[in-house]
Amino acid sequence: MDCRSALGSSITVLLILVLLPLRASDDRLTLGKPLSPGATIVSHGGVFALGFFAPSGAAPANLYLGIWYNSVTELTVVWIANREAPVANSTAPTLYLTNTSNLVLGDVKGRVWTTYVASASSSSSPEAVLLDTGNLVIRSPNGTILWESFDHPTDTMLPDMKMVIKQGSRSGSPMERLVSWKGPSDPSPGTFSYGGDPATSLQVILWNGTRPLYRSAPWTGYRVKSEYQTSSTSSISIYLAIVNDEDERYISFTLSDGAWLTRLVLTYSGGIQIQSWNASSSAWAVLGQWPLYRCDYYGYCGPNGYCDETATPLPTCMCLNGFEPASKDEWQTGRFSEGCRRKEALGGCGTGDGFFILQGMKLPDGFALVANKTLMECATECARNCSCVAYAYANLTSGTFRGDTTRCLVWAGQLVDTGKFGSSPAGDTLYLRTAGLDDDAAGKKTKSNTVRIALTTAGSNVVIIMCIFLAFFKLRGKNKKLEKYKKLKVSSYGSSDLEFPFVRFEEISMATENFSETCVIGQGGFGKVYKGTLHGQQIAVKRLSRDSQQGTIEFTSEVILIAKLQHRNLVRLLGCCDEGDEKLLIYEYLPNMSLYATLFDESRKMLLDWATRFSIIKGVARGLLYLHRDSRMTIIHRDLKAGNILLDAEMNPKIADFGMARIFGNNQENANTQRVVGTYGYMAPEYAMEGVFSAKSDIYSFGVLLLEVVTGIKRSSSSHTLGYSSLIDYFWNMWKEGKAKDLVDSFIMDTCSLDEVFLSIHVALLCIQENPDDRPPMSSVISALEKGSTTLPAPSRPGYLVRRIPEVEQMTVNALTLTDIDGR
Repeated sequence: MDCRSALGSSITVLLILVLLPLRASDDRLTLGKPLSPGATIVSHGGVFALGFFAPSGAAPANLYLGIWYNSVTELTVVWIANREAPVANSTAPTLYLTNTSNLVLGDVKGRVWTTYVASASSSSSPEAVLLDTGNLVIRSPNGTILWESFDHPTDTMLPDMKMVIKQGSRSGSPMERLVSWKGPSDPSPGTFSYGGDPATSLQVILWNGTRPLYRSAPWTGYRVKSEYQTSSTSSISIYLAIVNDEDERYISFTLSDGAWLTRLVLTYSGGIQIQSWNASSSAWAVLGQWPLYRCDYYGYCGPNGYCDETATPLPTCMCLNGFEPASKDEWQTGRFSEGCRRKEALGGCGTGDGFFILQGMKLPDGFALVANKTLMECATECARNCSCVAYAYANLTSGTFRGDTTRCLVWAGQLVDTGKFGSSPAGDTLYLRTAGLDDDAAGKKTKSNTVRIALTTAGSNVVIIMCIFLAFFKLRGKNKKLEKYKKLKVSSYGSSDLEFPFVRFEEISMATENFSETCVIGQGGFGKVYKGTLHGQQIAVKRLSRDSQQGTIEFTSEVILIAKLQHRNLVRLLGCCDEGDEKLLIYEYLPNMSLYATLFDESRKMLLDWATRFSIIKGVARGLLYLHRDSRMTIIHRDLKAGNILLDAEMNPKIADFGMARIFGNNQENANTQRVVGTYGYMAPEYAMEGVFSAKSDIYSFGVLLLEVVTGIKRSSSSHTLGYSSLIDYFWNMWKEGKAKDLVDSFIMDTCSLDEVFLSIHVALLCIQENPDDRPPMSSVISALEKGSTTLPAPSRPGYLVRRIPEVEQMTVNALTLTDIDGR
């Protein structure tokens, strides 16, 4: 717990008796209504209060104007106006609003503090309002915010507050740092500060004076960095995000609905903590803190050393590959300041020096940013510069970045403050220049980790092997031939054999940290899905279970289908591997997981407002239309569900998992199978009961998915459907009773367009009609959703199944037991 918080019980609000009567609590200041000691401004919901306070233990005469949590028993101040200029009660301090839209703190001696709203003109009715977010804002009569305390933080960062790390020409937000208190009872500015690095605009640094104390990793383009669960029985989550807005980059964090009061605070002792108020214990719980370990501190492991956070039992210092301790005696005593030195000197330009790949790294400080470079151009930039010792590359488009979306970093000289994160989303790939193949940290030769770059005699061109997607490559040195990766051949339907990029199992194992459980991001009926990094690109690897009797069929089907499909709403397959018993598929990595994981997780649901949901609905529909009509083959997915809709960084949907898909002939309308596979609740009745599937069975699944998106209720839920046997049964009866509005997820009710919602409900009911012939084709669905329609036919009774066996989420391995399911 924050030391200052631990002493918070000793901080009390000084109640001062003054001649003026106490003003009634309100959430705003207006002209002619000053705030004096003893009175407070309370936000509308009662969350925060603004007033005068005196820290216990400080000089009794010192008063500060601040904002604190009004509903917390332990007084916790989050913002102070006059931390450098305390006032005394004897001087009759007051806070008042002027007709120039400025807040002024003054006493009998004169002005002590002011907001300096320079651009505001005289007005008869400005107001200063304390919001429930803890933000004190000055508003003009037309509602324009002229000034806000969130732009001028002290030691605390609150939800929705910006910490600007890059300020553009059009940005109005200053680059402010958090600055610690000087001591537990002294709010004046301390020596510690925390904020964006002005030299790079890519990282955040904790300073002690002018000396860096702790440094984050350079931004890799992720939007949401971390999630903190406050307890094993609670769904409260906190998301720390990096956001690009116009030409401004900033850090912010948000909370899930119902979350405890939470803040990020820079303590007077120089620590960064995320704290949540636990009402049951009446104390601040520390959910995260930095620096946490000794080797977290800036440069602790010395030049060319790094802090290995994956080491057990505690993180420790290691030397980068190709380096050894500069002083072995010092390292044996636990001191690392001298760092590491090269085992073998670099040979210089044109001598065959290679680049060793280090994944999951916290990149070193002291880099130079080279603009507008591709990955290979970044590699070239370093390879042709004899003083370059390392480079790293990232694409920042996932952060809604505008302008140059590349991040090419190069280093010269010593590498300082490096770390190893493992599977953290902040981890990066460092390409380290080496004189040869060196023993890795485990003492094993790892030739496959080394990338060689061959230059032409002019030194300006790079020999590039262009495998269609992500076939890993290696260049043997100057003027040597490229090593070719073999292609996997699979028989395709109605065409010649299809060649597809094949990646060695060894490379995939390295990319996923030997298929570490910490890299698992999903699990389906045929195996696990791992997150990894292959040659600087994040990937998702689907590893089929060795004991799956059906794995080869699904593996071949998925390779054939996705390799031939190209659509923005279908997931991209980058490569594959088929070695011995190992069968792996390499996909593009999509950072926002599945629609299921987002829609039905209260901590992530905040990402799905109605506009986003409606966009996802239309994107899935366009992907299905492509499968059914616009691709070279007619493809029936057969397992369309929320878990198989993946979301990219911009929340664009991509249909995934084609292991169950089937290809239809040109004139084929339906097919029959004895092996019914899919997920209960999404399957059309004719498919589940009779094994008949067609494009109309996919449309049925789309209708069920649409119901889930509108209601926010799982199709298998029994606790939200008021006693009805299924979501479809509940939906149909509510529709007949004219209660369609009651079906809408309360989370989006205040922001949604009811016309679009009712249209979506109508379309969903048309898609799930019992007779497949009554269901509209996907072209009609898209037309209705995109253009709107007031002439849609009335839906007939839907078809659905009543299940008498326990709910099982995944049913993609064994055939369904039809005797346990009734049609309705």
